[in-house]
Amino acid sequence: MIRFGLRLTLATGREALVRLVVISAAVALGVGLLLTALAGINAVDAQNMRYAWLNSGLVGETSGPKAANPSWWVLRDDYYQTQSIGRLDIAATGPDSPVPPGIPRLPGPGEYYVSPALRELLRSHPPAELADRFPGREIGTIGDRALPSPDSLLIVVGRTPDELSTVPGADRVASIMTTDPSACDRCVIGIGADGMTLVLWVVAGALIVPVLILIGTATRLAAARREQRFAAMRLVGATPRQVSVISAVESTVAAMAGTIAGIGLFFAFRSALATIAFTGQRFFASDLSLRPLDVVLVVLGVPVGAAVAARFALRRVQISPLGVTRRVTPRPPRAWRLILLAAGVAELCYFASRRPDTTSGQLMAYMSGFVMIMIGLVVAGPWLTLVGSRVLAGRARHAAALIAGRRLADNPQAGFRAVSGVVLALFVTSVATGVMSTIVAEVGGARSGSVVSSALTQPFDTKDGNGPSASEVPSGLASIPGVEAVHLVHASPQDGSTNRDDPDWYPGVISCADLARSPEFGTCAPGAQAAYVWPDLVGPRNTSDDAPVWPVAPVDAAGVQRLPLASVVVATDGSAPAVERSRTMLEAAFPDSNRLPNTIADFESDFRNTLVQWQQLANVVIVTSLAIAGCSLAVSVAGGLTERKRPFSLLRLTGMRLALLRRVVALESTVPLLFVAVLAIGMGFLAAQLFLTSQLDYNLRAPGPSYYAAVAAGLVASLAIIASTLPMLRRITGPETARNE
Repeated sequence: MIRFGLRLTLATGREALVRLVVISAAVALGVGLLLTALAGINAVDAQNMRYAWLNSGLVGETSGPKAANPSWWVLRDDYYQTQSIGRLDIAATGPDSPVPPGIPRLPGPGEYYVSPALRELLRSHPPAELADRFPGREIGTIGDRALPSPDSLLIVVGRTPDELSTVPGADRVASIMTTDPSACDRCVIGIGADGMTLVLWVVAGALIVPVLILIGTATRLAAARREQRFAAMRLVGATPRQVSVISAVESTVAAMAGTIAGIGLFFAFRSALATIAFTGQRFFASDLSLRPLDVVLVVLGVPVGAAVAARFALRRVQISPLGVTRRVTPRPPRAWRLILLAAGVAELCYFASRRPDTTSGQLMAYMSGFVMIMIGLVVAGPWLTLVGSRVLAGRARHAAALIAGRRLADNPQAGFRAVSGVVLALFVTSVATGVMSTIVAEVGGARSGSVVSSALTQPFDTKDGNGPSASEVPSGLASIPGVEAVHLVHASPQDGSTNRDDPDWYPGVISCADLARSPEFGTCAPGAQAAYVWPDLVGPRNTSDDAPVWPVAPVDAAGVQRLPLASVVVATDGSAPAVERSRTMLEAAFPDSNRLPNTIADFESDFRNTLVQWQQLANVVIVTSLAIAGCSLAVSVAGGLTERKRPFSLLRLTGMRLALLRRVVALESTVPLLFVAVLAIGMGFLAAQLFLTSQLDYNLRAPGPSYYAAVAAGLVASLAIIASTLPMLRRITGPETARNE
């Protein structure tokens, strides 16, 4: 029977070959997507492990051997044109001092190692904007073992122990951290790998269900002819087991071919996939690796899923060969089909207020809930199509609507099957867009293009009355082109131990004459000589950037000048040369500050980049699901026309015009699409609301115009696909097709 099945699969003409190619392509797409999701999880873990060593100075004691001569270690964030630069100042205390990965030895005073990406920046920009921050000479590049990403900007600067021992926040490191940051409570540098794993699995679940529908749709190509063939085999004595073997051979051959093609597809696009920086930085191509268990899981799982989908698609032959040959009208769907959909919503509602503590628990909760809703939409779709067909037939004003409504009511399962992929794509699109638009709305937009956002702040440590004096501020700052003002914020004379919890407490004070030069930062009360302010002259201000009136400080102008500096705020015109030359001059003047100069735009760029990456991931899900849905729709509509060519040809022989027949076919596909799409979109927003409530305690915000444009484009594309198949009617409904076979 296997040999006979192979013959039917490979040697029965063009129709069988086309079906085999389409099924193989669908399986290849599913394999490629699953391998990508699994490789993405492995890539996040690999990238996270290369962040581990940067936590060495933050976690204190680590397991493993300790060096007899610890290194002095100061790790700080620097920026260049809103790009984050990791700066590690390090000093050896002896020959046994631990060496970070990626470099052969510790740099000495006046030496530094740089990452390849930072080396390119240093060479391509003026030294006054970047290179002058790092005194000394480059002695080599940092190897990939220490770089989370090919784009990582990182520098390891050699200093003396005496220099670093007095820097606030300096640490003594006796061993290099090797623990995964996800498993380290004290680690602050790295990726929330558990959250990424949860997201990637949800993405995989959102994509694999439409792929399985595509596989099932492709399997049903020319299903009527194969059902008749298998039914004839049953009638002449073939057992159900033998028919199952023959039908499984085709699915197995297609699944094997598709699996091989899918693996090749993954490796062909692996380098391109590595450039998607959804963790904040792109991966090395080698990070997108696969473990043997991953390959086994996909190589066995997808073909089994394809075989199950194929078996389900041809299940009628197993039940009754006479039912196939006589074309018995299937039983109409019942309202119980809504149960699974309701169960998925109920599960998400339950976990909205009872979020599991572990990532694996959250994964099971959200994955099962989303998948149940998607499967529930597919299960409930025929019943909703039946309801829509009855509405269409009941309100019909012309023959095409009446015929289409009656035909849909006769077999709503077939009518919905054609549009099921598009319905799921709309659900996925609504979930992804609802989550992203809400996060953006809740966190707020970036404050860019203003003096406030482009002002550069150099903070100082003022504990115990420490802090530099005004005379130490470089006089050349004010003469840099693009610098509008240099403001000196002094340490507040308030007692921080008693006043820090007071909402009216401010850690800095500024003379009103100095503040008046930049009214964008606020103003003093009338008659005041000094005011309490935040060190960056902004503080936790809302996104409207309204200039405040700062509270009066009981200090005169002369008294302010005697206080140590809390910060230097450089107001610029926002141009990159002005900001970066000011930043470089401040770093050269205050190399041992516990924090390096920064702007609000620097911090906002990190958030914007994160949003862009999540939006990229959401766009990948949306575009991919819509593409899969379009393939399913095209295959299903074309296959349905081929299967019904004899009834259509009989209608033409009875006098029905071709234009009327085309309207019937268009209505049969359009009515279930539009009718169920409303429910899918509603379910998508509901699932997004429950997810946001559980994970972020947010309420769903209305999506922007881009969402409606995407939905409209998807529906228009679907209608265009339906319309593109209508010219087939003239060719397949000729008089010769109406003959009895």
